[in-house]
Amino acid sequence: MEVAALTDVGRVRSANEDAYGLCAEAGFFVVCDGMGGAAAGEVASQVAVAAVMEGFCQGQSPESPRQAIVSSIGSANERVFTHAEKEASLHGMGTTLVALLVRGEQAWVAHVGDSRCYRFRAGTLERMTQDHSLVDEQVRLGQMTQAEADVSPFRNVITRAIGTREAVTPDIEEVPLETGDLFLLCSDGLTKEVSEAHIAEILSENSSSDVQVLCKRLIEEANAAGGSDNITAILVKIS
Repeated sequence: MEVAALTDVGRVRSANEDAYGLCAEAGFFVVCDGMGGAAAGEVASQVAVAAVMEGFCQGQSPESPRQAIVSSIGSANERVFTHAEKEASLHGMGTTLVALLVRGEQAWVAHVGDSRCYRFRAGTLERMTQDHSLVDEQVRLGQMTQAEADVSPFRNVITRAIGTREAVTPDIEEVPLETGDLFLLCSDGLTKEVSEAHIAEILSENSSSDVQVLCKRLIEEANAAGGSDNITAILVKIS
């Protein structure tokens, strides 16, 4: 695999509440986007990343890939929730999470919240996750168009997150791999500023570029479009 990761505070926020982790040896990658008052969002995302990374980077888990993901996300949820319960200033904090696990010729995509995973294959960008957000659920139910959702004042309302309740259920999908597949894990700081069509265009035009160059280009495009939120991106190319 070829791997690159970058995070940026953006042009508006004073602090970065995004966090990411990667362990290429174990084929595990994760992006979290924290939320909460004061520094709570930053704490939530960092606690969640640390928790899920432990299970994959401190030796191979004997569990099946799917069960290992469920266990690690459960541990992350418990830690964030407990942390928030113990400190009044952190009460109510939470974080989104999107993760990718690559094992052999298969990959598992897991997420909670509105951080996303995309797969770029043969010139086509495919969204692998569905946002756990109020507007995205309304779009899926046919109660709102995507264009309406993109400008809705409720587009930041998350319906599922790590750490806001005692338990959480991630969505997990197993997908077969092909040589040349390029996976993008990102926080909504990227997707709010750069359309999926433009992301596909960037990846198509620079398909021969190093993944670190591609990652930097995506961050730059989000900032050029306004940089209204923290921006995090991980690129994983199956070579």
